Amino acid sequence: MKAKIDSSTVMIPVGREGIYGDLALPETPKALVIFAHGSGSSRFSPRNRYVAEILNESGFATLLIDLLTSDEERVDIATAEYRFNIHLLAQRLVIATDWALPDSRLLHLPLGYFGASTGAAAALIAATKRSHNVAAIVSRGGRPDLAADDLPKVSAPTLLIVGEFDRDVIELNQQAALQMRSLTDIKIIRGATHLFEEEGALEQVASLASQWFETNLFRERAA
Repeated sequence: MKAKIDSSTVMIPVGREGIYGDLALPETPKALVIFAHGSGSSRFSPRNRYVAEILNESGFATLLIDLLTSDEERVDIATAEYRFNIHLLAQRLVIATDWALPDSRLLHLPLGYFGASTGAAAALIAATKRSHNVAAIVSRGGRPDLAADDLPKVSAPTLLIVGEFDRDVIELNQQAALQMRSLTDIKIIRGATHLFEEEGALEQVASLASQWFETNLFRERAA
């Protein structure tokens, strides 16, 4: 029997506008994972939503957010102006984090980030801004290299998941991992390309992410 999940759309203020997110809450959530999507995508990404659903079934609350306002999204669709503005995306993730932390439904929950593509770089940078709160990070087909000088500042244990045939991104992840001082692991999904569209590939991503969060989000509490 599937776990009961309470789902709602939330609006997080950003200046005079706002960014929207989809919050999913199991009956007794044990941790919160905030998702940062990649360039040209949104909180409706079917791949991120699939991973989020698997995490929900394991007791994790999830928050999938749009990192751009509606006006910015319209501009970005036409010009691609914002999708590679990693520091702006990271700032929005920090804003979403600050919104979630005091929420009575999420208060005191361990916090993790799940980032895809450019969203992974945003997650890494945001984690350096909220290092006392972010306990674990998972990247799917990510571009951690775009976090550049912030990589050595990341303190949260980080899992980098890449498809076997996404060879350029594998190399970029390997180079980024060498710059990171936190616990870092790279997992290669056999037979998978950048979007993990192959049969069973996304299931492996979700399983690895769930295991990583289970192992690392509760490390301090266990200690």
